[in-house]
Amino acid sequence: MPKLGVNIDHVATIRQARGGFEPDPIKAALLCEEAGADSIVAHLREDRRHIKEKDLFRLIKVIRTHLNLEMSIAPEIADVALKLKPKQATLVPERRLELTTEGGLDVKAGFKKIKKTVQILKQSGIEVSLFIDPDIKQIGASLDVGAGIIELHTGNYANAKTPLQKKNELKRIKKATDYALKKGFVVNAGHGLNYKNVKPIAHIEGMNELNIGHSIISHAVFVGIFEAVKKMRELIR
Repeated sequence: MPKLGVNIDHVATIRQARGGFEPDPIKAALLCEEAGADSIVAHLREDRRHIKEKDLFRLIKVIRTHLNLEMSIAPEIADVALKLKPKQATLVPERRLELTTEGGLDVKAGFKKIKKTVQILKQSGIEVSLFIDPDIKQIGASLDVGAGIIELHTGNYANAKTPLQKKNELKRIKKATDYALKKGFVVNAGHGLNYKNVKPIAHIEGMNELNIGHSIISHAVFVGIFEAVKKMRELIR
């Protein structure tokens, strides 16, 4: 049964809309844990549009599970990670103008810089995951840079317009998962997963963890974050 990592970024997004103190993403993280979350995910973006450094340092002191820090390979972000020392760091692509992460990290194209960041983080005792498309070549490159974990980008599956497209994307994710497991990777998945599409991904054999944020926070507007996380946990089970 896959674990559930809950991304709390958009609790901070709501806070930043007014520039105040509410809602508090740390309080949200603790409620997520009470409801069954296996990890807390937070993305420290280069433009600091939601999560701030102070959130991370408060968070890591109080959560009972562990922090999965999503981050670019920018040196200033890597410096924060080295001071914070989360259990896991997930390297993701990042563009300033994007609304959300638009695809997987191109490990082949950015091989040298990514490998350097992976090595620096691992030397500090941080487990490193790479957020990549479900592509065999990207999995091979991820192995070569020294990562032990990958998170497969499920955005194309989530955004598929037809049942056939969705079926084909699911096959692609299954094939990538099977290949990565044979190469010794821990395999996670995420992006665009919600209450309607999560079950087929959760049923993939060998899937370790699903990282979900936007749909949970959106549902929490109506039912509260505890119930929103609890419901997602039940679907994954």
